[in-house]
Amino acid sequence: MLLHAYGMGGTIRTVISQANHMADAGHEVEIVSVVRRRKNPQFAIDPRVRVITLADQRAGVSPDSTVRRVWRRVRGKIVPRGEFAAGYFTERVEKAVIDYVTGLDGGVLVTTRPALNLISARRAPDHVVRVGQEHMNLATYKKGVREAIGRYYGGLDAVAVLTETDRADFRRAVPGLRVERIPNAVHRIDRARSALTAPVMVAAGRLFTQKGFDLLIPAFAEVVKAHPDWRLRIFGSGPKKDMLQAMIDERGLGGAVTLMGRTEHLDRELAAASAYVLSSRFEGLPMVMIEAMAHGLPIVAFDCPTGPRDVLTHGEDGLLVPPGDIAALAAGMRRVVEEPELRRRLGGAAARTVRAYAPAVVMPTWEALFTELTLGRRRSADRPGR
Repeated sequence: MLLHAYGMGGTIRTVISQANHMADAGHEVEIVSVVRRRKNPQFAIDPRVRVITLADQRAGVSPDSTVRRVWRRVRGKIVPRGEFAAGYFTERVEKAVIDYVTGLDGGVLVTTRPALNLISARRAPDHVVRVGQEHMNLATYKKGVREAIGRYYGGLDAVAVLTETDRADFRRAVPGLRVERIPNAVHRIDRARSALTAPVMVAAGRLFTQKGFDLLIPAFAEVVKAHPDWRLRIFGSGPKKDMLQAMIDERGLGGAVTLMGRTEHLDRELAAASAYVLSSRFEGLPMVMIEAMAHGLPIVAFDCPTGPRDVLTHGEDGLLVPPGDIAALAAGMRRVVEEPELRRRLGGAAARTVRAYAPAVVMPTWEALFTELTLGRRRSADRPGR
C-alpha cells in the first residue's frame, strides 16, 4: 500500500519495483494507491500487478464536511498530526484506508509509511500478515509520530527498515517487535558506466529543505572558483526552486549550476557525469546515490543520519564529510575534481559495492520473510483450541 502510486519519488519507484519482481516470481500482487492525482503512473508497472485506488483526486480533493463530525466522534483519527503526509489523510481518505484494511480476508499486507503502518497495526484483521516498511529513519519523525510508533507498532508482525542504525532504534522504541534490515533494491545494476572525464557533477532529489541543496550551491561555488569549467546539474522539482534559483543568481553561478527540473532520463544524465553529490540533512536510504554508484560514479556525501555511512566506506567508494559543513563538502568535491586517479578508484569500488543492492540479492530476502510469517500464522491458526 502506497500513499500515491502515481507520483514520483524514491519510495514509489522502489515499491513498484518490488511489486514487479514479486509478480515475476509468480506471486499474486496488488498495489493499493491511497490517493490518485495523475492519469498514469510515473514508473512502469508489470501488467500482472493489479492497481487499485482508494481516493481518486484527479478532479480535486473533496471536502470532508459531511463525514467529519461522525468520524471524529465515533471512530477517531489514527494518523498523527506530525506525520509528514498527514495533510493527505482527511477523514474521507483515512476512512477509505481503514475500510480497505479491515475488509482483507488474508494474505500479506505491506504498508510503506507511518500513517499506513499505524492503520495496519490497529485495524488489520488478525488473520492478515502485517508488515510495515520504513523508508525514513526514526529520529527524523516528530515526537507525536514516535510516540504512536512506540505505542502501536507492536501490532505489526514485522517492520522492515533500511539500515542497521534504524534497526537498533526501532528495537529500542518497540521492545519485542521483529525488525528486519532489508535495503531497497536498485532498479537494475547493469548500467552504462561513466567515462569519468566530463567536468560535470550531478545531484538529484526533491527541492525540499531535507535535500540540502541550499548547502550544496555555496559549496560548489568554491569549486568553481578554482575550476571554472566544472558544472553542477541538480535534478528534481519542489517548492524550494525559486529560493535555490535566487541563490544561484546572487552568486553569479548561472553558467555553472543549473536546476534541471524533473527528468525521465536520469540514468543517461548519471552516465554522462563524473561524480554524484549528496548534500542531504537526513536520509532513509539514498537510492539515487546508489543508482549513481551503479554507473561507476564516485560519491561525495554529507555523513548525515542515516544512509550514506550504511552504504559507503570513506576513502574506498566515496568521500564522507561532516554533515552540514559547507567547506568540507567543497573540499571533498575539489578532491574528486583535482585527483583523476582517486575519481577512477572510488568509482570502480562504488560499482562493486552496489552489487549488494541488486534485485537478485534483495528480493529473495523479502520472499523468505513473507513465507516465514505466513507459515507462522498458519501454524498458530492450526493449534488446538483456536
